[in-house]
Amino acid sequence: MKAVVLAAGLGRRIGAPESGVPKPLRKVLGLPLIKRVILSAREAGIREFIVVTGYLGEKIRENLGEGRSLDIKITYVENRQWERGNGLSLLRARDYIDDRFILLMGDHLFDPEIIKDLKEAAIKDDEVLLVVDTEPASYIDLQDATKVRLEEGRIKELGKGLREYDGVDCGIFLCGKDIFRTLQEEIDRGRETITDTMNGLARKNRLFFCDSRGRFWIDIDTEEALKRAEETILKGLIKPTDGIVSKYLNRPISIRISRWLVEREISPNMITFISFLVSVVSAIFLSLGNYVSTIAGGILVQISSIIDGCDGEVARLRFQSSEYGAWFDSVLDRYADGLIILGMVIGLHRYNGGITLWVYGYLALMGTLLTSYTAMKYDALIRAEGGTRWRFGRDTRMLMIMTGALLNEMYYLLITLMVVTNLVTLRRLYILRGA
Repeated sequence: MKAVVLAAGLGRRIGAPESGVPKPLRKVLGLPLIKRVILSAREAGIREFIVVTGYLGEKIRENLGEGRSLDIKITYVENRQWERGNGLSLLRARDYIDDRFILLMGDHLFDPEIIKDLKEAAIKDDEVLLVVDTEPASYIDLQDATKVRLEEGRIKELGKGLREYDGVDCGIFLCGKDIFRTLQEEIDRGRETITDTMNGLARKNRLFFCDSRGRFWIDIDTEEALKRAEETILKGLIKPTDGIVSKYLNRPISIRISRWLVEREISPNMITFISFLVSVVSAIFLSLGNYVSTIAGGILVQISSIIDGCDGEVARLRFQSSEYGAWFDSVLDRYADGLIILGMVIGLHRYNGGITLWVYGYLALMGTLLTSYTAMKYDALIRAEGGTRWRFGRDTRMLMIMTGALLNEMYYLLITLMVVTNLVTLRRLYILRGA
């Protein structure tokens, strides 16, 4: 399935004429707006795009290229009449469409799950399915939004000035290939916007809707909307499987770091490796055994835990998430966990040797590794239940280590880790016995 992306407009309200940068190339958390649109659609399985350009279109083309670096194909179409209604931009894509297609706006960000829903929908060649938000979030500017009036599963009317409405237009469409007939009819009558064409389809009872179901989307027309979009995207980095420590301590810090990192030339895997190196240094400090080095080691353990969240955050912000990246992160985390516990045991051994200490260390290491191993299946249960279960994870373990180091109670910390991690593992085995 193809997607048509309209990116021809001037973008006056966001300052495009003054800056010399077309609105689709305004950066949102390190990526041009239109690239975020395209990558979101790619996440939903779209691999072929028709980008309609107009104002400073050569800059958009230069930035995106042919799409090979993004593992997609991009075909460019120029609309020299970009100052007129956006319906003319869609009309320019007519010769490149031979089946139903997704229509996207170059300045509307959205959750890829919305596109996945559209792809599964069934429509006739002369029909359109519009995504409608029936419960707009607080960050949506309702004064500027295009309102929609619904009736018996169909859209009856669209417009910014509707006083009574049932939802707002998300700017995301599944279009039958024959939409261009109605589009041409409306343009011939002097009605040149997409909204005009949709109202024309509504009058023919050919315009249907798909509820966004509370998923993220936003139309970026102003600097204020761009800031709201960034804030909302960053809040979305918090995962349902995050533990209490991660959610309320680590994430608020790591998200701020990731917001800075995403603008820099640093890969998620490099961030993973930096986190690992910090863990290695923390283990060395813990192994020295004196109070000052133990405090330093404990603080570095917590810093490593915070940085450990940044790799995944940056990967998601850049659409660079991969199975290898997740696996690489998991492997280095296990190495780091083992080295930290080894450092604790060596540090304690300098003042309190004996086989018992090493047994405690071994059991603490086994419990630590098994909590991580069982987390894979346990996290699946948490996601299925909407993130309502308590989770003991690496974030909590790392905070416990820092706390034990600050209190200079590493021996009792080791015993606590030994007991708690193994009890958590046994608890998960019991909970998941029927899963």
